Amino acid sequence: MADDTNMNASLSRMLFGMPSQQKLGLIVAVASTVALLTGLFMWGQTPDYRVLYANMSERDGGAVIEALQQQNVPYKFSEGGTLMVPADRVHEMRLQMAAKGLPKGGAVGFELMENQKFGTSQFLEQVNYQRALEGELARSVETMASVSGARVHLAIPKPTVFAREQQKPSASVVLALHAGRSLEAGQVSSIVHLISSSVPNMPSQAVTVVDQTGTLLSSARDSGAEQVMDATQLKYIRQIEQDYVKRIEDILIPITGAQNVRAQVTASLDFSQSEQTAEIYKPNQPPNQAAVRSLQTLETQSGSTTTGGVPGALSNQPPVPATAPITTPAATAATGAATAPTNAHKELTTNYEVDRTIQHTKSPTGNIQRLSIAVVVNNPSSTDNDGKVTSRPYTDAEKAQITALVKETVGFDEKRGDSLNLLNSAFNNEQVEIPETPIWKQPDTIAMAKDIFKFLLIAGGIGFLLFGVIKPAFKTIVEQSAAQEEAWATVSHGQVAHNTGGAAGQYAPQQSASSYEDNLQLAKQLAKDDPKIVATVVKEWVNKE
Repeated sequence: MADDTNMNASLSRMLFGMPSQQKLGLIVAVASTVALLTGLFMWGQTPDYRVLYANMSERDGGAVIEALQQQNVPYKFSEGGTLMVPADRVHEMRLQMAAKGLPKGGAVGFELMENQKFGTSQFLEQVNYQRALEGELARSVETMASVSGARVHLAIPKPTVFAREQQKPSASVVLALHAGRSLEAGQVSSIVHLISSSVPNMPSQAVTVVDQTGTLLSSARDSGAEQVMDATQLKYIRQIEQDYVKRIEDILIPITGAQNVRAQVTASLDFSQSEQTAEIYKPNQPPNQAAVRSLQTLETQSGSTTTGGVPGALSNQPPVPATAPITTPAATAATGAATAPTNAHKELTTNYEVDRTIQHTKSPTGNIQRLSIAVVVNNPSSTDNDGKVTSRPYTDAEKAQITALVKETVGFDEKRGDSLNLLNSAFNNEQVEIPETPIWKQPDTIAMAKDIFKFLLIAGGIGFLLFGVIKPAFKTIVEQSAAQEEAWATVSHGQVAHNTGGAAGQYAPQQSASSYEDNLQLAKQLAKDDPKIVATVVKEWVNKE
């Protein structure tokens, strides 16, 4: 206890007796040490932040931040306006924000029509409806996994009653894709048909889709434009080739075994479209089967007028139709009239239907032009009674049977130019071992190494402060304090011996003049440099007396 008291007293005298500059330096060193330790501790406790949302509108960003503040969730912003939260709460926050309907997105939908004011003009109603339709379409497109944002622009012409002046509506879609994502041709086609089906009378060719880099994703195809092979046609070719490969393997596996046959098929397809219209005239049909189109008959007669007979009612009758009798009628003969010779002319015109055939032929697309087939079969193996496995190549007869089976399976056609190549060879069954990822390249190891490095850095900083800064400083202070205590003890002993007679008599013979002068000069210098120490010593003398 006495040692602790003396130590505390010594430290107190040391601190009060230190010059102002040393006190200031000691305070700065202690404050810097505390600040550095606090910073290292907080850095070690700082969570790892991950992206919660990116490219949000200002309205959505404010709503999300308000929700995070209500739940006391820390957040921060990075470059580009990306909102970040602790990594262990990213999925939780996304689910909670989705339950609250956040973020809503920058586009407005049909909720715009709910707040219509009284007295709104028809033009403003039409504009609001178009805005609402564009917003709803943009929201539907944004539900796709690869799309982070979308904008839809509709060009809807004004309706007219004149059929010749009617115009079809069109649309333009701008997509913002996630980093590293792309859209397949089928996905672009689905967006095009989604837009065209949502607007009345809009053809799919009138929808244009581009991405944020300005790349045209949709290509409008006119009926007269040149057709090029697209992803759909390539996919169709791959499906046909895979179907033929599966057929070949299914027919040969029961013979060769599951791992003893390999097949590849290359199909050449014709996707060109052709239309043909023909008008054919055949020879006239037989007269009895001909279809009469029109019939025209013309008869004329010329000659003298018939005279004779008794004047009166009988002779004044209207003329009868002209005839050409072989014999003279009895009435005429009876009347005794004289008839002059007549000239008769008759024309008959018959028009028959022309036998005509009109053919309109449109050839189908995707016809197979040629098949190239390659089949490799392994040598068959057998096991004898001793358990020894031997293999042999197929005979020519067996290879001919396999070739015939393959031809029948794929519908081989020599006239079409199909080719088949069958190879019988021993397979190389050596398995290639895929090297495992070194443990120092695995993601878990890298994450653990980062954590260990962080804690080692913190421990190194603490060790440096303790053993490199604090300990040397206190050692220096303690050594200075011990030197001062020793000096003051010497000075105090000399002053006491000078003021007391008996003690001075005993001490004076043992002390040389030079030692006394040195102690006296040291005491004067200490009193001049720091009067507080002198006052402390005098105070101790007074208290002792």
